[in-house]
Amino acid sequence: MNIHEYQAKALFEKFGVPVPKGAAARSREEFATALAQLPEGATMVKSQIHAGGRGKGTFTNGFKGGVKFCKDKAAALAMAGNMLGETLVTAQTGPAGRRVQTVYFTVASDIKKEYYLAILLDRASSRPVIVASTEGGVEIEKVAHETPEKITKVRVDPAYGLADFQVRDLIAALGLTGAEAKNAAKLIRNLYTCFWETDAAMVEVNPLITTPTGDVLALDAKVSFDDNALFRHPELVALRDLNEEDPKEIEASKYSLSYIALDGNIACLVNGAGLAMSTMDIIKHFGGTPANFLDVGGGASKDQVIAAFKIILGDPNVKGILVNIFGGIMDCNVIAQGIVEAVREVGLKLPLVVRLEGNNVEAGKATLAASGLTLVSGDTMADAAQKIVRLVA
Repeated sequence: MNIHEYQAKALFEKFGVPVPKGAAARSREEFATALAQLPEGATMVKSQIHAGGRGKGTFTNGFKGGVKFCKDKAAALAMAGNMLGETLVTAQTGPAGRRVQTVYFTVASDIKKEYYLAILLDRASSRPVIVASTEGGVEIEKVAHETPEKITKVRVDPAYGLADFQVRDLIAALGLTGAEAKNAAKLIRNLYTCFWETDAAMVEVNPLITTPTGDVLALDAKVSFDDNALFRHPELVALRDLNEEDPKEIEASKYSLSYIALDGNIACLVNGAGLAMSTMDIIKHFGGTPANFLDVGGGASKDQVIAAFKIILGDPNVKGILVNIFGGIMDCNVIAQGIVEAVREVGLKLPLVVRLEGNNVEAGKATLAASGLTLVSGDTMADAAQKIVRLVA
């Protein structure tokens, strides 16, 4: 689950991570109230959407830039009117863009130097890793590719926690000394505590800045949480912005289905994340393009299968459906019954290829055969993939 910058900064403050003073507004009527919370002087106006590249983005009304510097609060008030309610298109949103429904005002900081700092899970070592670089404010992927020596990684033992020597290594790698080093060390420790105690999947500060007075601030903030741990954090679940999520993904979450919309035209309904990934790969291998990742899980019910079909058909780009089920815990006949009821309920007219294998497969195939539905059977995963690709071509 992702949250907005203004929400991430409020979370940072709770854990003692210093950020510039800011206030959010969700309507034009709230602009003045939000700005009244800030001191007079230079002010930043920042569009709040779940996507990066806001500063380089363009609104569909022609206005350029979702992050703007204003010389005073009066200019910030006028600037915010160009953003709220408008659609911002960035490199990460795709051509459809995202509608700006919150604007964030912050005090403009006097920047001495910019850095990069993030904490995420290193799956290779099964440990949190802190990533730091002297090259902040730019695309870290580009830095990693062109100048990897400018990136420092410190892996933290989750049983012991962040050690003092590791903090010193990070400070040295960033070249900080004196008051900056002391303030940065405190920030790093508190940021790690925030990451660990909230079950975050990632916290990213880009840029982390130093000021001429020796302060170290998180100028921007990006935080995402492990969905599997959200049951422990109802206060974080309350921060979820459904306006920023695909309606189909929201509906899928109601039925405990793992769904991610993609840009292809062959929908996939699969049980198990690994099999789902393999199914998408084999569709691509035979020249097709998957429309989604959809994992109904190892023990899906008939109702979940029906819900999955409805979600799939909510995507107008879908031209065909591939059901690929391997029954271990899953009963193939339950899937078959769900398919039959779903197709009858929604009046499916698209090509449908079904491959069943495993637990109670013969009963499942018999259910499909007796249904009278127009569908194509796949003997193997490769056979099923080739058939659906041909049918939508």
